[in-house]
Amino acid sequence: MPQLEALTRKRARGADRGKSRSKHRIKLERRYTVGLPATVAEQAEKYARMSDMSMSKAVATLVRLGLQSQEDRKHDFFKKLRANLDSDDPKQQDRLVDEFRALILGQ
Repeated sequence: MPQLEALTRKRARGADRGKSRSKHRIKLERRYTVGLPATVAEQAEKYARMSDMSMSKAVATLVRLGLQSQEDRKHDFFKKLRANLDSDDPKQQDRLVDEFRALILGQ
């Protein structure tokens, strides 16, 4: 649950400072406080250092990548399911069940 919904205004640098407010971008962000297991936190810190970004940005990136990966797996699952719905071969059906299990559970 968001603790705070913050409006962040990014001001243009240099000569644009005296210009009208319409040139300023306003970005709506939600902030969350999360607890991470020690091993996950260490991996996120390592990713942040390797990517030269803040811990907050690293966690946000990793969450986005995880959600995207989940969507990709779901898309692959339904693609394979549609392609193989009409199979009558029991061996192929068993193989597909194993494949779908791996796709669903990520194993």
